[in-house]
Amino acid sequence: MPLDLVTPAMTDEAPAPGRRVRQTAPEYRGTDVHHALYLPTDWQPGHKYPVIVEYTGNKWEPCKSTGKVEDANLGYGISGGRGFIWVSMPYIEKGKKENAVTWWGDKQATVNYCKTNLPRICEKFGGDPHNIFICGFSRGAIGTSYIGLADDEIAAYWKGIFTHDHSDGERNWDYPESDRASALTRLARIAGRPVLICGLNATNVRDQYLKAHLDLAQFTFLNVPTDQIFNIPEGNIVHPHTDLWMHRESAYRKRARAWLESVLKETRYAQG
Repeated sequence: MPLDLVTPAMTDEAPAPGRRVRQTAPEYRGTDVHHALYLPTDWQPGHKYPVIVEYTGNKWEPCKSTGKVEDANLGYGISGGRGFIWVSMPYIEKGKKENAVTWWGDKQATVNYCKTNLPRICEKFGGDPHNIFICGFSRGAIGTSYIGLADDEIAAYWKGIFTHDHSDGERNWDYPESDRASALTRLARIAGRPVLICGLNATNVRDQYLKAHLDLAQFTFLNVPTDQIFNIPEGNIVHPHTDLWMHRESAYRKRARAWLESVLKETRYAQG
């Protein structure tokens, strides 16, 4: 069974409906640091659109993850390419000359890049600042919190969070403040807004980690059996750890999209 969605390839063209393009921020002109911008097929100038900001997984050969912004898929899968502006944000490597494909690079530069460029993108292309979501797969799932909730300023952008495979604080990793106490401090910055945690074992994240902290957010947990959605290995899907699962019709995609639509209908969470 073929995938029913194919993520558009990133090009160096000018932004246009249905096109995914490489963009370099003014501060990084002359470097290889860049993000990818996708305007939905129904985009029109002068209109407002909700925004999905995505962070990619690590470069990891067993699942063919490259860690590159141009190879992100989750935001396209949940939106289907319509109705949402989709931005794949970079992690800035130490030295600030290129994107980091493994872990965080220069964490503060990565946070600052989003805080500087997200408002620019919204202003120029009609992104609705009251309806911005952050999402990520694997490293990016952790990054929705480790980067997206790094301080009160960046945390204030998000209408909601959705992740696939991994969660900040689920386990310790070999980088600063990966411990559970630090992760819970970050997660508290979501301040009760909606969070969809998807994954092969999403309910384990609830039962073994977040069960005592469910008051921090409006949590929804969705187990996604990617090995049932795909006959692995199948085409580009060579491992159950994949951000392509919403590219195929399934009950799980329907539930993820229903969650997104339900959150869009809510009024924006009022910051304190």
